[in-house]
Amino acid sequence: MIFTPTRNEADWIRFLDVVEIPVLQRTVEELARLREDEDRVGVRNIAQVLLHDPLFTLRVLRYLQAHRRTVQTADITTLEQAVMMLGITPFFTHFDKLPVVELVMAPQPLALDGLMRVAFRAHHAALYARDWANLRSDSRADEVAIAALLHDLAEMLLWCFAPAESLRIAEMLGTEEHLRSSAAQTRVLGFKISQLQLKLIAQWRLAPVLQELMNDSHGSHPRSANAALAVSLARHSVGGWDNPALPDDYVAIQQLLKSSLPETLARIKHTAAEAQAGRDWYHIQLALSPLDHDSPPTEAKD
Repeated sequence: MIFTPTRNEADWIRFLDVVEIPVLQRTVEELARLREDEDRVGVRNIAQVLLHDPLFTLRVLRYLQAHRRTVQTADITTLEQAVMMLGITPFFTHFDKLPVVELVMAPQPLALDGLMRVAFRAHHAALYARDWANLRSDSRADEVAIAALLHDLAEMLLWCFAPAESLRIAEMLGTEEHLRSSAAQTRVLGFKISQLQLKLIAQWRLAPVLQELMNDSHGSHPRSANAALAVSLARHSVGGWDNPALPDDYVAIQQLLKSSLPETLARIKHTAAEAQAGRDWYHIQLALSPLDHDSPPTEAKD
């Protein structure tokens, strides 16, 4: 289903609130493999699969929020909590026969590629965020990872349901060197995608802590900064390690982790390699992975 263009943000929210959101084909395949050996599957096995797929993750969290029990006092903020709350067999039963991104978007191959780039980037961000949160002894590291995974959710939904507008924004950014993303989005849509996202996650009543971690205006808090810096690094490095914004990212990450620059860069390189291992989930054909380019510098530049 393609959304009829409008510059009214409320129209987009109403549409995205009810539309059937597709999931990645590879996620469906991996979950089917796990289901074949259901008696030996744990919640962590399922959570590790879902962390590759921000759209599927959204569906799970939205479902639990919509079916929240009156006696439930704690918010669901991680995938393991979500699967545990549902139960493994009910999870497989409910999330069966979902629409698949690759089939839904087959008539729009350029938009499909755009979506996959953002999903690929989101997975990078989630892995960075979880690694740094663990290093900071954050007892809810997976919560920070989910916030990073879903940070650019509205952008992914627009690639799915407003492909023409998304392609127009990408074309403008590719041809107008100094144009900022927010300015291109406002020209085409009439609003910034980040504004749409905050209203959507409030509409879906995602856990307040996730809403806070996904809001860049809360970046002064260490946990929010953790998520925001992971998203920033993933966005700046996805095309290679020569992006001029990366040195500032490195300094900010070093300060967050309270580690030396070489130690910080070594962690980044290790996590980038982990993300690279999942590249085929996203059918990436272009040289989008950081490891296809020069690796991060191993020492500070003068």
